[in-house]
Amino acid sequence: MRNGENDHDVVIIGTGLSGTILGSILARHGFRVLLLDGTQHPRFAVGESTIGQTLFLLRLIAERYGVPEIGYLGSFADIMANVGGSHGQKSNFGFVLHRDGEEPDPRETNQLRLLDVAGNAAHLFRQDSDAYMFHTAIRYGCEAKQNYRVERVDLADDGVAVVGVDGSVHHARYLVDASGFRSPLAQQLGLREQPSRLHHHARSIFTHMIGVDPADNHLGFGGGDRPPAPWSDGTLHHMFDRGWMWIIPFDNHEHATNPLCSVGIQLDPRRYPLRPELSAEEEFFAHARRFPAVARQLAGARSVREWVRTDRMQYSSTRTVGPRWCLMSHAAGFVDPLFSRGLSNTCEIINTLSWRLMDALRDDDFSLDRFTYVERLEQGLLDYNDKLVNSSFISFATYDLWNAVFRIWSAGSMIGGKRYLNALARTKETGDDTYCRRLDDTDYPGLWWPVDSYAALFDEINTRCEDVHAGRVSARDAADALTARIHAADWMLPALGLDRPEVRFIEPTVDRMRQVAEWARTHPSAEIRDYLAPEAAQIPAGG
Repeated sequence: MRNGENDHDVVIIGTGLSGTILGSILARHGFRVLLLDGTQHPRFAVGESTIGQTLFLLRLIAERYGVPEIGYLGSFADIMANVGGSHGQKSNFGFVLHRDGEEPDPRETNQLRLLDVAGNAAHLFRQDSDAYMFHTAIRYGCEAKQNYRVERVDLADDGVAVVGVDGSVHHARYLVDASGFRSPLAQQLGLREQPSRLHHHARSIFTHMIGVDPADNHLGFGGGDRPPAPWSDGTLHHMFDRGWMWIIPFDNHEHATNPLCSVGIQLDPRRYPLRPELSAEEEFFAHARRFPAVARQLAGARSVREWVRTDRMQYSSTRTVGPRWCLMSHAAGFVDPLFSRGLSNTCEIINTLSWRLMDALRDDDFSLDRFTYVERLEQGLLDYNDKLVNSSFISFATYDLWNAVFRIWSAGSMIGGKRYLNALARTKETGDDTYCRRLDDTDYPGLWWPVDSYAALFDEINTRCEDVHAGRVSARDAADALTARIHAADWMLPALGLDRPEVRFIEPTVDRMRQVAEWARTHPSAEIRDYLAPEAAQIPAGG
């Protein structure tokens, strides 16, 4: 492989958040990084919603690798102070079940508040958050070529070369493809699984809109049916049989400068095949009008950019790492935006890839065994997310079954997020990276709370819901079986009510989490004590 003045240590294809966060880390540590992208910033992108685990991961990555700008994305307050006012706030996940032609039943709703210790998350206005991170990467020393189209990638034992359609050639010691579905490397090497192993089926229609009313104005729930936080303070999921719609506002706080709202719908194409006689907008509203409360919420809304309509969105890859290359995040595969795991999954990969790649660059040793865990983690994240989302789509037809899935997801999400919070706290306290490296020491890579007890119950979600899908059992029987398992589990955070199906709104306040910690202190399971006991340090929001 030719050496020359324009050689780099790493070429990264794709300048979304994944490519620029990784690029910032590598450049911060003195490596020569070239960022390539077929478009330019600012640009439209979806994937706006974040979760508690994302916040902890962003802060952990910032601390671990010495790039504080990454951590600013891990707090709504820090985003407002350092990135700008075009982003919305997110205090909760809201779920409202709908049936055709009917008002929603207030008893068929759920809300999960983010942990108080996390602070509010953000609805990222991606054209601004992505441009912010791109400019951060440039400040740390990354070189960049925008509007650069990749023709091919030449792989050799001693390096890689990226060849552009303009004939230019860029050499590097390692290649990361973070470009997404149209990954040049995946296409060139034939890495896409045909057919995909993923069970979930969904297509999408989405845009940005203005004039979307807060859902609270149209749901009209009162008394004990009113959730602890306004629906419009978070990401709202309007669910229905084999589909759901997202409402993600950017104007839901007093300092907002952006009047827009991200709106989209996910549809199982086996139930709702594409209707080519309708435009994307017409098809979207044909579904929105099925549900009276949704129709009222969107009555005054209009799009501010072109609509996007896709075929089935799910894809996966046979491999995600190889000799001197890695497919990262959405270049490796994609499931669904349900549960907002896109950026969280990306951060998990960046956290586990960065130190391995820097060690390989320093040692000039890119043997595959260095990156085996990266492959296992990427494939595991795809598989577990596929099982969760597929089970959820099946459960949407029957609230009690959905309520069981919601509770098991909520427990794993909160305890899994605490896993990263603990690692961050201990790393800041000791300066020892051992606590971060131990995050990779698991038998269940990609599972949010990677322990035997949770893995067993998670697998039962998948088995029971697949049985419903195949007609082997009724949704009622599956719901009863999962509810019984939830009651029997001794780790379902009783102070939060996760063990009681009638508690539809989960509020992990500071006081309730203190109760959880006291309960965990004498719990017979070491896994519970390690994650949740009061001895586990906590970092304040924005810390």
